[in-house]
Amino acid sequence: MIRRHLVLFVRAPQLGAGKRRLARDVGDVAALRFERAMLAALLRRLGRDRRWDLRLAVTPDRAGRRRSWPRGVPVIGQGGGDLGWRMRRALAACPPGPAVLIGSDIPGLCAHHVADAFRLLGRNDLVFGPAEDGGFWLIGARRCPCLPPLFGAVRWSGQHALADVLANLPARVSVGFAARLADVDDGASLRRLAPRRGF
Repeated sequence: MIRRHLVLFVRAPQLGAGKRRLARDVGDVAALRFERAMLAALLRRLGRDRRWDLRLAVTPDRAGRRRSWPRGVPVIGQGGGDLGWRMRRALAACPPGPAVLIGSDIPGLCAHHVADAFRLLGRNDLVFGPAEDGGFWLIGARRCPCLPPLFGAVRWSGQHALADVLANLPARVSVGFAARLADVDDGASLRRLAPRRGF
């Protein structure tokens, strides 16, 4: 039976690494606390759902050898290249079946958002979860028989990221859109979004 695959695309929480804009506003310790809390919450919310198989794509690659990752969950390194290359590699590494990749800084993300994305892949080649800042928090691919061309030249980490990705797709590729959610990039978004979720 062909399974669905959910890829949690994460940076291994480490003091002084990752979430640099957030750390500038709230400090390295608070940023690390947020990253750890978000990772634990997503593993709890999504990791035991039988509608998909969970796997982790982590950076740096050496962090994939940590013993602290959940038992029974495949862990792969993201590898080199820009964000687009690393996301494409993580999707392509999944076994046969539809695959959805999500980030780890979306406090409002729940299992029903992921289930909706897989539902949309029933009639689309790709699905995106738009973020309120112009990027995206999710990308999913039907992968029948393989991934369509993805990404190309993209202005990552800005208001044009999703628009650039969509503009680069071939016309024959059908696209669906999941819910629009907000991510945490800085102190203002942390104060606005995280208290509602207990971070």
